[in-house]
Amino acid sequence: MMVSTKGRYALRVMIDLAQHGGEGYIPLKDIAQRQGLSEKYLESIVKLLARNGDLAGVRGKGGGYRLTREPKEYSVGAILRLTEGKLSPVNCQALEGQCENAAQCRTRPLWEKLDAMVEDYLDGVTLADLLEGPGGD
Repeated sequence: MMVSTKGRYALRVMIDLAQHGGEGYIPLKDIAQRQGLSEKYLESIVKLLARNGDLAGVRGKGGGYRLTREPKEYSVGAILRLTEGKLSPVNCQALEGQCENAAQCRTRPLWEKLDAMVEDYLDGVTLADLLEGPGGD
């Protein structure tokens, strides 16, 4: 599995908002500046997160973004699935039920188990967990 820039930046935005959650709505330019990221690129990411209900946004003076739930209620897996689609570590047609050799494939169980492990791990890590890790305050 390769996480794209979009997925990595989405996590950084969500962590930034979690860190500064007590400050109300946070302007996107402040997030971009703190994270050293392009505000223009972050616009598409926050729109996706807001459309999904993960962020609330307000336009105009005093506007910005904030989380809609507590950091412990956001899993890394859910954020990455939203931005990346599937989290499968391999591109295997058998895992999607589209392979004519799936029934006799000797490696399919390996990929299924690895896929489940990746999903379980990422679903078990929350924004709150990331705030407590290295670099957290």
